[in-house]
Amino acid sequence: MTRARQRIALLVSVGGAMLVALDGTVLSVAQPSLRRDLGASVAQVQWTSTAYLLAVAALLVTAGRLGDRYGHPRLLLVGVLGFAAASAGIALAPGVGWVIALRAAQGVFGALLQPATLALLRLAYPADRLSAPVAVRTSAIGAAAAAGPLLGGVLVAHAGWRSVFVLNVPIALVIAALVLAVRVPAPDRPPQAGPGPDRPALTGAALLAAALAVLVHALAGVPAHGWTAPPTLLGLGGAVALAAVLVRHERRAAQPLVPAAVARSRPVAASMALLLAVSAGMFGALFAATFLLQDVRGLGPLATGLLVLPLTGCMVAGAPLAGLALRRYGPRRTALAGTGLVVLGVAGLGAGVGPAVMAAFAVLGAGFAAVMVTATGTVVGDAPAGYAGVVGGLKQTAMNVGPTLGIAVAAGGGAGSGAAPTALFALAALAAVGLLPASLLPRGAGRTAAGDVVGEDAGQRGQGRPAADGPADRERWQGRDRDEAQRAL
Repeated sequence: MTRARQRIALLVSVGGAMLVALDGTVLSVAQPSLRRDLGASVAQVQWTSTAYLLAVAALLVTAGRLGDRYGHPRLLLVGVLGFAAASAGIALAPGVGWVIALRAAQGVFGALLQPATLALLRLAYPADRLSAPVAVRTSAIGAAAAAGPLLGGVLVAHAGWRSVFVLNVPIALVIAALVLAVRVPAPDRPPQAGPGPDRPALTGAALLAAALAVLVHALAGVPAHGWTAPPTLLGLGGAVALAAVLVRHERRAAQPLVPAAVARSRPVAASMALLLAVSAGMFGALFAATFLLQDVRGLGPLATGLLVLPLTGCMVAGAPLAGLALRRYGPRRTALAGTGLVVLGVAGLGAGVGPAVMAAFAVLGAGFAAVMVTATGTVVGDAPAGYAGVVGGLKQTAMNVGPTLGIAVAAGGGAGSGAAPTALFALAALAAVGLLPASLLPRGAGRTAAGDVVGEDAGQRGQGRPAADGPADRERWQGRDRDEAQRAL
């Protein structure tokens, strides 16, 4: 692949990732204005976020499989064009019901877009040159996330909440034009694991979406019904029943959402659980804090965006420091410290305004950066051959399921009212659950690789064959894999 086409692939990957990151952080500041303009309740506004997150969470892994089969540039093109169309529709929506429905459609196309942006780099660059483009992409995401609250505050203050979605359209169209110029090698096909290996896991995706939707609906109705009312208990029971059906289906499916080669890795499973808990606490806190600052304490969108800046600034600045800590202290200590900072930051957001809130956002950002660097270094070290899209989709699924639950807990705890500080303490407790999976991560930086599958060696992961290498060989391979992942971060 020529150097020019590699640069185009990098530009497409960076642009697609920035589009999604910017959309999420810009919207967080715009939601109180959307609520007032459309006369919506807090529960309805919550669905403008969770409808998108549910669609993305349910389809990310399936989208990764489709990309591995049909080509990631093709799915990226469909995703970015659909994302633009849905954004334009939201900007013209006459009511909150239309916004929720179109946000769900936007999530479907976002699911096609997200895994393809990372997999495109893995196809365009050889392994020994991948670290630099991954670092560029990561920095761009951080920059977009950092600019989002401030940009959202400016747009909402001067042009209204609809301008947040209008912004997506020209960016997406430029990315789509660049996708047409990308030519990358065909991806390796994953090893066959049973009958029908190429069929996407649509049943599992539908069960996951249904379980999450029922759970979110039950949690969102807590302020109106209470925890012990029949609608709440019925919803929680339905979510548990659907989750049990999902687990049963996954155990018997020829093509489960989580391939067996990935599921057998304890570090990867612990990293996914860690991302789930910590992202739930953080994004639920952002939802609750935005309504607390604007609707309860009377701040405007721009002032709120300025208060949130330390969060994204510390995420960007903290990432390289977290990488150094990961090398020196190992994944377990780094993840435990990061999770502790997230808990402290979330709990501190309910304390006053001004410097105290900014300090809490800074602590939250630094902690989340440590967790993200550690978890990403664990899952991205060495994906099994042909599973680039699937592994990327799994990580992003955890990062969408977590905020879905966190925002539902925030809405159920009274976000947007005087009870918002109580909701923040509940979210801090939710983030603290991440201490358990963090304690299951490897102790040292060189002891366990991201793809360490029990009973398999580095050359046979995903094939179900016993390891041929001895302990010293595995130690050498694992240390090399983790070093590569850390350099990429």
